[in-house]
Amino acid sequence: MRINIRAGNVALWAEIDETSCGRAFYEALPISAGFNVWGDEFYFEVPLEAELDPTATSKVAVGEIGYWPPGRAIALFFGPTPMSTGDEPVPASDVNIIGRISGDARELRRAAGADNIVIEKA
Repeated sequence: MRINIRAGNVALWAEIDETSCGRAFYEALPISAGFNVWGDEFYFEVPLEAELDPTATSKVAVGEIGYWPPGRAIALFFGPTPMSTGDEPVPASDVNIIGRISGDARELRRAAGADNIVIEKA
């Protein structure tokens, strides 16, 4: 399931996984939201409520997309977060991995000052 991500002057696409949480997120699109910045992570609340699933982990890679149940939020990981000790992002707590950004997710650094993020089905 392919999606488009736009924030400021950055446009990327991603693939959403065929998991229960991934499908629920995909079905909630389009979403336009203000977002929070936590190191090299953007996160924003979405109209989705899900529990941790078998993909849940605190070991994520640059470019992965996670769903964070405590905040009912999507997290886009594109570099180290305040909990990182190296170059890999570390979420605040476990996230369900729901997809991956194609291309260089670090491009999102250029969108840190944007007002909102838009995610749509491709």
